[in-house]
Amino acid sequence: MAYAEKRTARGTTYYRACYQRPDRKPQDYVKDQDGHAVRYPTKTTAEKAAQKAEVDAFEAAKKGRWVPPEQAAASAQVTFGKFAQEQMEGLGLADSTMQNYPRSLAHLLPTFGETVIRDITEAMVNAWETEQLKSCAVSSVRTYRSLLHRLLADAVDAGHADKNVAERRRGRGRRHGRGRRRGPEKQITTMLGSLLIAERASLLSGRDDEFVAHIDKTYTGKRWGEVVGMETQYARPEARSFRIEWQLYELDTGELSRCPPKDDSYRNIDSPAFLSRLVGDHIARTRPTPCPCHGRTYVYSGRGVGGSRQPGPTLRQVAELAGVSTGTVSNVLNRPEMVAAATRARVEKAIADVGFVRQVGPSREAAHWRRSGHAAWIFTPAATGWYPPKAPQVAHPVPVTGGPWPGVPVRGRGAAGRAEACWLPIKDRLTRHGLRHGHRTLMEELGTPKVLMDERMGHEDGSVGARYSHVTDTMRATLMDQLTEVWLESLDARLALCPHSPVPVLDRLLQERASAA
Repeated sequence: MAYAEKRTARGTTYYRACYQRPDRKPQDYVKDQDGHAVRYPTKTTAEKAAQKAEVDAFEAAKKGRWVPPEQAAASAQVTFGKFAQEQMEGLGLADSTMQNYPRSLAHLLPTFGETVIRDITEAMVNAWETEQLKSCAVSSVRTYRSLLHRLLADAVDAGHADKNVAERRRGRGRRHGRGRRRGPEKQITTMLGSLLIAERASLLSGRDDEFVAHIDKTYTGKRWGEVVGMETQYARPEARSFRIEWQLYELDTGELSRCPPKDDSYRNIDSPAFLSRLVGDHIARTRPTPCPCHGRTYVYSGRGVGGSRQPGPTLRQVAELAGVSTGTVSNVLNRPEMVAAATRARVEKAIADVGFVRQVGPSREAAHWRRSGHAAWIFTPAATGWYPPKAPQVAHPVPVTGGPWPGVPVRGRGAAGRAEACWLPIKDRLTRHGLRHGHRTLMEELGTPKVLMDERMGHEDGSVGARYSHVTDTMRATLMDQLTEVWLESLDARLALCPHSPVPVLDRLLQERASAA
């Protein structure tokens, strides 16, 4: 029970606020920041302080946040950097999260690392955020602040601080102008645009696989990791569905981690008959084998981009030894008749001296597509008609032949001079994830019930209305019929542009559609 304890020192009377601890140990006193008992001039003020301290202590104990004063004194000097490191070592999160944690923490430690947690103030947090916004994207700063908020919340639970100074108060501050720092609008394209991009992607890769993968993503709304991580056992053409059980997430080390789908969005995605046939024929034609990295069989393989080069002497080293340019070495390897005999002999001797082994080019089959390699050299050129900059070259249009339509990319040295045309943009700033946005938008246009849209996209609606709404077979069948109709309309539109395609799988589809019409 809280009470005021009367004390006298050097002829002066004062009172100490004494209260019962939640752990039922001997009663404690209300103390100041230095750990000394506070001296109150009157009995009433001491009793009120004791009662408040006792109530606060028992309320904190109910929430599991009460820390014994002797322990709190020891933890009062814990720095943010030390606490963050301890928290990181105790986490058991997904590989992707564990990879991003140190990256975000690197933006916090320079400001808060050596600061005692109790000394971090709201003004310090706001000043740090303002400074970060000058050099980092808004979405990135939001991620960093979210980590700061979570760490300080854990610090409060551990008794290192009394309140979370990184917590935002709702409705505080001016409401106008918040959208000035929003990111760019996500771009989408039509189903015909998606079909044309898939055709171009196939021409850029030199095989049918990219066409099938892009059509699959367009009409199912899968995430990129779910497309790359689609195993043959979960692609079920006979059942006209795909089972999303795993995804492949690319870590900074280049390793592809096999992990559950984002937010545990396990689900079955219904597939239209045309898509099931397309994917089934693709599996039968390619006959995929288990990959060396996971030992599992995947529907889609990659190409030799992103770490496909084997160790050993480089082309530049050969050129330096022979005293020629790398272009001359390339000509000796690919077009020896174009090089003088003396120069060719000198280069061949340099190749033998350094033990140069010709590397397999980017057309080599790889187990999986790398995220950046596919985006930079397949999807973006297909959507925009431009290759990205790569030193010493700047960004430039994709050089193509004049026929067959839409033009086949020209490769090799002097490609621009040998090209007859270039591709026009289909949709500028379109990303692979934009195909997922496009699938959701298409379902909105078709009037698909929200509960079915959420199921296909792997979203979770926690509202009461969603609890009483369920997907029916009629909903599924209607959507499959609508997607098939949209697919046939895009084929008709493509057929009107040109009756044939240099992509074999699309050419067969066009001929079948022409015969049916």
